Amino acid sequence: MPVPIPRHIAIVMDGNGRWARRRLLPRAAGHRQGMEALRRCIRACLARGVEALTVFAFSSENWRRPADEVNSLMELLAKALTREVPELEAAGVRIYFVGDRQSLTDHVRQGLAQAEADTAHNSKLVLNVCFNYGGRWDIAQAAAQVAARLAERGEPVTEAAFSEALPGALALAHMSDPDLLIRTGGEQRLSNFLLWQCAYSELFFSERLWPDFDETALDQAIAAYAARERRFGRTGEQIKLVQTAAQTIAI
Repeated sequence: MPVPIPRHIAIVMDGNGRWARRRLLPRAAGHRQGMEALRRCIRACLARGVEALTVFAFSSENWRRPADEVNSLMELLAKALTREVPELEAAGVRIYFVGDRQSLTDHVRQGLAQAEADTAHNSKLVLNVCFNYGGRWDIAQAAAQVAARLAERGEPVTEAAFSEALPGALALAHMSDPDLLIRTGGEQRLSNFLLWQCAYSELFFSERLWPDFDETALDQAIAAYAARERRFGRTGEQIKLVQTAAQTIAI
C-alpha cells in the first residue's frame, strides 16, 4: 500500500549557523550549504509528487541579526534569483515570494517579481519562499484588508464576516494549508511561521541541522505524517466511517 504523500509541506529551515559554527566556518557558509539542502528538498518533492513546498527563508525578526549576516543573506538571495530561477523554471516549479516587500530594495523587489513572472506558467510544484515574513504580520495585514473592504461596502465587521473573508486576504491565499510542517535543527516551536495556516498541520521536528537535511530525512517526516490520523475536530470513529463510505463509492 503506497504511503500517503502530503500535498503541501512547510519547512522551517533551522540550523545553518550552528552547522557552520561546528565546522569553525563563518555563518554565511552555513547559509550557502543550506541552499544546497533546499535544492535537494525541491528535487525530492518533485520526485515524490508533493504539490507545494513552503520554506521560511528570512523572518521579519531576522533583521535583528548582525548586519554582516543580513547582508550575506541578501547577497545569497540576489545570486539565487540569477542562478536558481532558470533551473527551477525548467523543472516545472512555480515560485511565489511571500512576505512584506516594502522594506526591501527596489532591485530585490524587481528580482522577486521577475522570478514569479518567469515561472508563472509552471504547475509541477509550487514553491513558496517566505522572505521578510512573519505570521503575526500576515494576519495583521490581512485583517486590515478585510476591515477596509467591509467598510467600503458599508458592512459591519462581524465575527462571521471577518472569519469568512480573512483566509482570502492572507499571504498564502493561493494555497491550501500545509498538511505537514517540518522544523529542523532540534528546536520545537513555530517561531512566528504560518500561525493561521498551520492550525491543523501535522508537526515534525528533526534533530538534523538544515544543511544536513536530505531525501532520507524528508522520507522520515513523510512516513511519520502517513502514520497519523488527521481528525480536524472529528472523532476517530467518524473518520473511519467517512473512509469506509469513500471506499464503497470507489468500488
